[in-house]
Amino acid sequence: MRFLFFMRLKINGETVENLQAATVGELLDTLRIERGKVAVEVNMSVIKKQDYERFLLSDGDAVEIVNFVGGG
Repeated sequence: MRFLFFMRLKINGETVENLQAATVGELLDTLRIERGKVAVEVNMSVIKKQDYERFLLSDGDAVEIVNFVGGG
């Protein structure tokens, strides 16, 4: 059985409410963010890409999503 979690997160400094995401992976899917091009930090801890599907989010977590940018 799968439970849906509605919570409030602070994403890149902006409070977002009523998100339907239990894990970092689900959050990225909900926000339509391609996983290969970002780094994710939750409460000042970097989350490894292989842990995105297992890392559970909690109401009130502070999430930073950083895009990789190429340049020269």
